[in-house]
Amino acid sequence: MTVPSTSPVFDEKHIEEPSIPSKIHAINPVVSSAEFILEKTNIIKINNDAVKKATQYILQKLASESYTPRTWRTHPLHICPPEPYDPEDILTGACLNWLFLISSLNFSFWSEKEGQLDRYGVEWWTSWGSETMTVHTGYWSLVAAFNRALEEGIPIIDPKFYSSETLCPDSLIAHVFRAAPQSTESMPLFNERLAIMREVGAILCSDDFGGSYLGFLEAFQRRHENQGTALDLVQFVTDSFPSFRDERMFNGRRVCFWKRPQILVAETWAAFYPENPYTPHPIFPGLDGAHISALTMFADYRVPQILHHMRILAYPPSLVHKLRAGTRFAAGSREEMSLRAASIVAVERIRSEMIRCGSDWEASCVLIDFYLWDLAKKVQKGEECVEGIETGDVLPAHRTRSIWY
Repeated sequence: MTVPSTSPVFDEKHIEEPSIPSKIHAINPVVSSAEFILEKTNIIKINNDAVKKATQYILQKLASESYTPRTWRTHPLHICPPEPYDPEDILTGACLNWLFLISSLNFSFWSEKEGQLDRYGVEWWTSWGSETMTVHTGYWSLVAAFNRALEEGIPIIDPKFYSSETLCPDSLIAHVFRAAPQSTESMPLFNERLAIMREVGAILCSDDFGGSYLGFLEAFQRRHENQGTALDLVQFVTDSFPSFRDERMFNGRRVCFWKRPQILVAETWAAFYPENPYTPHPIFPGLDGAHISALTMFADYRVPQILHHMRILAYPPSLVHKLRAGTRFAAGSREEMSLRAASIVAVERIRSEMIRCGSDWEASCVLIDFYLWDLAKKVQKGEECVEGIETGDVLPAHRTRSIWY
């Protein structure tokens, strides 16, 4: 099967550039990219004193809430894989395909009707096995849409199905994403999501990967003789799927953010994290394991919001004004790139401060991101407030329509 070498989804200049050559990175290039962008844009500042205070707050919360990689399994809409790991179990393959498709489409859920009942949402159960319906919004609308389709007998997570316009016509995908009765919006960037589903499905169905994310992971570990790490897998994803290449040219240099590739790998790591942490990880069985600490946070629009609320990120008045006014930031604009870059650097500094404090909690930017994203959603809904440290106003999240986040 021939697959396109460039993404059909967005006409953005960076896609026309050759991808970063495939190689094993000892250091994540996202970190150096973010540091370069933060310095050259010179828009957002990082408050190191606030980093120290926020680190202590986060560590206390993580300890009290027993926040670990296994926390992933407690989310009510997640499909959890069977244990112990069995690649022959149909549920293992289903969980992996579900993870892959969700990460492929994990972008741009913000609404013009934020906080209003008629924003886009998907009506489904509050959790698997529940008898109570609710309307899921934001990221969870995507998860609920796929869960609902599966419950209706639509094999929407099977790459062989969703890559085929015959088996899975556009009208059926529109049905899968149908909005709740009170919603007056539709799923944002529907056409882009449709094109990505066709693209990634076709690539997974190539002879190399055998029609599944499990096949892709097996090809990855064969390539790395079962010693591949999380960062190696991120690189393999970006090499293989044009629509995952969250990269562009900036000031004469190629920079990368890799939000969706990294979150795909991190979700895979967390979903299959063994109950006994000393047991080899089934997806990363090599001597170094996953080495998850090599990944960065996932640069989106929600984590910068909570980092600013905790006074870690300091914005100039002009940026604050634009955020309050709901100004749209073009993908690749200096302010948009600065917001993403500052978030990456800030979370790296939180991680460094955790290590400096001698914390015995596994200091990874992945888990810090998981926690901060959950916290941001709770603060947004009024379910939780940050106490004990100085905080600022909760500004609106920045608005950028993009397939990258």
